[in-house]
Amino acid sequence: MLASQAIRKVTDIALQPDWWRGAIIYQIYPRSYQDSNGDGIGDLLGIVQRLPYIASLGVDAIWISPFFTSPMKDFGYDVADYCDVDPIFGSLADFDAVIDTAHALGLKVMIDLVLSHTSDQHPWFKDSRKSKEADKANWYVWADAKPDGTPPNNWLSIFGGSAWHWDARRCQYYLHNFLTSQPDLNFHEAAVQDSLLDVARFWLERGVDGFRLDTINFYFHDAKLRDNPALSPAKRNATIAPSVNPYNYQEHVHSKNQPENLQFLRRLRAVMQPYNAAAVGEVGDAQRGLEIMGQYTSGDELMHMCYAFELLSGDRPTSAYIADVMARVQEVAEHGWACWAYSNHDVTRHATRWNLSPGAERVFTTLMMCLRGSACIYQGEELGLQEANIEFADLRDPYGIEFWPEYKGRDGCRTPMVWEPSNQNGGFSTAARTWLPVASDHLRHSVATAEADPTAMIHHYRRAISLRHAHPALKSGEMFDMAVKGTVLHFVRRKDRETIFCAFNLSDNPAEITLPDGNWTPIGAELNSAHAGVDGKVRLAAWQPCLALRTG
Repeated sequence: MLASQAIRKVTDIALQPDWWRGAIIYQIYPRSYQDSNGDGIGDLLGIVQRLPYIASLGVDAIWISPFFTSPMKDFGYDVADYCDVDPIFGSLADFDAVIDTAHALGLKVMIDLVLSHTSDQHPWFKDSRKSKEADKANWYVWADAKPDGTPPNNWLSIFGGSAWHWDARRCQYYLHNFLTSQPDLNFHEAAVQDSLLDVARFWLERGVDGFRLDTINFYFHDAKLRDNPALSPAKRNATIAPSVNPYNYQEHVHSKNQPENLQFLRRLRAVMQPYNAAAVGEVGDAQRGLEIMGQYTSGDELMHMCYAFELLSGDRPTSAYIADVMARVQEVAEHGWACWAYSNHDVTRHATRWNLSPGAERVFTTLMMCLRGSACIYQGEELGLQEANIEFADLRDPYGIEFWPEYKGRDGCRTPMVWEPSNQNGGFSTAARTWLPVASDHLRHSVATAEADPTAMIHHYRRAISLRHAHPALKSGEMFDMAVKGTVLHFVRRKDRETIFCAFNLSDNPAEITLPDGNWTPIGAELNSAHAGVDGKVRLAAWQPCLALRTG
């Protein structure tokens, strides 16, 4: 370990033990952020080049999607070596440059750990599939066929079809919750847990500040391999999988969400603790996402924070919907910590998904910065980017290829970042052809264009993030008195002696509310915050917030 890293950790432990609480985390999809060598694919040195820009947004940390050695069947989420960098992204030395540059700019670095499964090209799986007597024979989930040769149970893959794949070498089925080339690890095997904890230590020793944990509730499976029950049509929810996917036909009570997971998370937290590192888990479950988030983040022994999919929803959230979600969080995760996101690399960009006007985008951004919890921003949302339209011939996502055209996959949110309003790939790459085409509609929203336009979305993001950092009540305070009046959502944030009233008109129509009793001073004028009249009434225009600080 570098001496500077050791000093950094000691300093952080002393001064920022809860740096993650209320943090703003900027997600980087490395294939699409910045290409430094002209091969049409983003890389780690490209990230180094753009870190000053990210720091200028005022965020606290970056989360980098997988850059590990991989055959790229699922673009890095199929890991063939947990402790090395895939050559398309660079080298371990390049990753060290990311760490050093980010820390010099005051940014924490979180990396995406994909622990539930590996690539079928991982040496562990190559050994496991050799025979039932191999050294790592039990490191993956193997099962005999039923007497009629069919899979051992009815579990389904998120990517379509059975979650079991027949392997002729062992004459058994192996479990894959995702692609057939992504076999699931067997967490019931102690050596698997130990090896994965060693992976975490490797990156912590290299200087990372935390992890985003992919599919955190998929680690363990039911050891008895019991069938999942059917889910009634009325309860089917397309949040986790597209509606055309039969995955939605089951209640996944045995293929994931197992109680044994809690003990592994305790072990992982213990590994992270000496490094003052933090983890945010992705909870993939349409029925019990918030409940699982509450379980996994309760107390100081499990995960620091998790996000569910409630605000990654397909329908535009109404004030009533958000109030219901927050009430449910209070009920099942009172002692936990949420991490909210509107967009990421797996869902349609929220500006398109929710059909938002620029005014609506702004108020939803302000709302996120006022909610209790931490928050993730996905690259390009600060520019107001819409979902890119990708032709079938240009698709790379196996999910979209499988379910086209009813579901067009995830490539539309993964197109390259646009830095300049040029036709040469928007400043992303000098290559003649990039791994995904640069969306022509995105060029007019490039970073250079936005920086020069005082009305651009990027400036609103900076102002909203700055407001959050300026007020401890917004960053890490409690949330009280959430209520809905018509289309207006309002609540109070409080920490120590600071109390802030927050209201948001989530509508195209004007509305009116009355401030609570007390003396209130308007804040957030730069965010178009409405002011109360002498009668205490606040007249909100369409898509307008009201933010006020209690005084006296």
